[in-house]
Amino acid sequence: LADQVRRQVDTMRRQVDHYLARARAAGSVNVLGNRTPVAPVLSDLARVLTRIHAERDISIDWDCPSDLYFRGERQDLEEMTGNLMDNACKWASARVMVRALREGARFTLTVEDDGPGLSPENRTRVGTRGERLDESVPGTGLGLAIVRDISKLYAGSLALDASPLGGLEARLTLPAIQ
Repeated sequence: LADQVRRQVDTMRRQVDHYLARARAAGSVNVLGNRTPVAPVLSDLARVLTRIHAERDISIDWDCPSDLYFRGERQDLEEMTGNLMDNACKWASARVMVRALREGARFTLTVEDDGPGLSPENRTRVGTRGERLDESVPGTGLGLAIVRDISKLYAGSLALDASPLGGLEARLTLPAIQ
C-alpha cells in the first residue's frame, strides 16, 4: 500500500509541475521584449546546483559574455537552464560545462557533462513527456519536455548530441537582445 501511495503522489506531483510550467510558459508569450542578463542566471544556478549535488563533488564550470542578454523572462531562462544543468549534474561523473555564445540575434547555451551519455535512440526518447530511462535517478521525466515547450514559445530549439566530454550535450538556442 505504501508503494502504491508513493507512486500516486509522484504521479500527482508530476502532473502539478507540468501544468504549472505550462501555465507559466503560456503567460510568457507577451514578455519577448524583456532583457534578461544570462551570466547572472548561470552563476546563480551553478552555485545552487553545486550545493545540491555537493555529495557527488561535481565541478560546474560556466562561460558567458557579460553583455549577453536573453530576450525573454528571467524565470523562463532559469527554468530551461536549470533543468538542463540539473540533468547534467545528475548524470555527470565529475564535470559539467556550460557555455553561452551569441550568434547574431540569437544565442546558444550548451550544457555538457562527462557522464555515460545517451544513444541516438535514447536522445529522442528522453524528449518525450514523462519518459525516464533510469528510475533510480531522481526526476519526473518532464524536464526536457518543459525546456522544449518553453523554448518553442521564444522560437527557440533544443538539440541533444554526444558531448566532447564523453556524456550528453544539450544545445538550447534562444533569442538575444542588445
